[in-house]
Amino acid sequence: MRSVIQWLLPMNFPVQLVQLRKQHGLSQQRLADAVGLHVNQVRRYEAGTAQPTLDTLVSLAKALRVNLDTLVFDEDERGPSDELRLQFEAVSQLPDEEKRVIKALLDGMLIKYQTKRMVSGLSSQRSHSCPQSRKR
Repeated sequence: MRSVIQWLLPMNFPVQLVQLRKQHGLSQQRLADAVGLHVNQVRRYEAGTAQPTLDTLVSLAKALRVNLDTLVFDEDERGPSDELRLQFEAVSQLPDEEKRVIKALLDGMLIKYQTKRMVSGLSSQRSHSCPQSRKR
């Protein structure tokens, strides 16, 4: 028996779908045909009354010539800033050994940052939960 996983897309998905479809000059019918859906199903997705399966999302993204992130998320919801994106693109052109070094540096910095946050969180918890000494 096949299990079904229920999940919810961000609220902006219907808006993204409409915008991308219109940017590509597609009618609802042409998009439905490209993806192999009934036009009413595309209308439901655009109205936000139905949620596509992952397979359908992939098909929609392919038909619209975008990646899933573009279809599902707002521009500022996912991915690095433009500055970091350019740096990551530059790093992707480096030899494998240099990439490993940069990845190790990033991992170290992330661990340092996460540790700082954890320690400061523990410190603030301790200061709030330490009972004051009681006099007898």
